Amino acid sequence: MMHGRGKSDPVIGAVKPANKAAPTAAESVEQRPGAEGNASQQSTCRAQDRETVLQALERIRNAARQRKEERFTSLAHHINMAMLRVAFFALKRDAAPGVDGLTWQTYEADLDRNLTDLVQRG
Repeated sequence: MMHGRGKSDPVIGAVKPANKAAPTAAESVEQRPGAEGNASQQSTCRAQDRETVLQALERIRNAARQRKEERFTSLAHHINMAMLRVAFFALKRDAAPGVDGLTWQTYEADLDRNLTDLVQRG
């Protein structure tokens, strides 16, 4: 049955009457089926923070694991200030300086400007 109701499709009764419905209309308030799945559960956060970034990374990891033959053409759209900030604070603070000669502490001193520069170059 292509358009039949399933177990997770409850009928939701509309509260507001239809536009310009006559008071004697047979169906002044239409019934409509509910959304399938877990529509009421929000899978992402409202603000971009560490939790949101980690969820996005996890989705990328899962896609890469499930479809090993597929190649990503670009991940640049995932690079943003929040992700770069999480990545920066995940670095070892006592690691050797990078190829540019900057230490973790030097880079952190002007972190917002450095991350903004990275996002703009990406």
